[in-house]
Order: sequence, then structure tokens, then C-alpha cells
Amino acid sequence: MEAKALTRHIPSSPRKMRLVADLVRGMAVDRALEVLHFHTKHAARDVAKTLRSAVANLLNSGTNTERLAPEDLYVKETFVNQGPTVKRISPAPMGRAFKVRKRSCHLTVVVAKKS
Repeated sequence: MEAKALTRHIPSSPRKMRLVADLVRGMAVDRALEVLHFHTKHAARDVAKTLRSAVANLLNSGTNTERLAPEDLYVKETFVNQGPTVKRISPAPMGRAFKVRKRSCHLTVVVAKKS
């Protein structure tokens, strides 16, 4: 039994988000939320929010016949895909223009019951 949550168009680069997502993969849900709460990176807030959503999706699913507690769950998989990139131009010396790429990402978190 598993459930997933997807957060799209997060205004953070995928590379920065992957550092935090890789940190909690395979952890118990309560331990992962603890780690994310005290982590210093800004991406930890988005990962924690998506993780809480995945847990709620599993606990509120219609096919759930047995009673589950968040302590019985673990983070089965997390992955980050690249979202759309917004391109801007920044003025540079001598009349030139530099490209500024504002990247975004999509985060997917899957939680499952411990066997």
C-alpha cells in the first residue's frame, strides 16, 4: 500500500532540491520530518510539505481498510524533475546582455507501509 504526492513548479533549481530529497529517501516518515524541520536549506520546507501531503493521501485513501499510523510508514522514493525555465536578460557592461535562467522543478514523494 502506497501513496504519492506531487508538487509542481517549485521556484528552486532541481540541483538544490535533489540535495534535500536524497537526504530523506528510505527514512521512516516521522524521522524524515524531524530531519527536514531542522535542516538549514530552504528546499527542506517544500520537501516536508510534499511529504506531509503524501502521508495524508495514504491515510485518507478510500482503499485503506486497515488503520495506519505515521510511525508505520517510510519514504519509498523521492525524485526531482526539471520544470520550466523562465529566461530573462540582465544588462551587462558595454551594451551587452547576459541571460538569466530562473529554474523550477517538480518534486514527487512516494510513501509506503513498512513490511
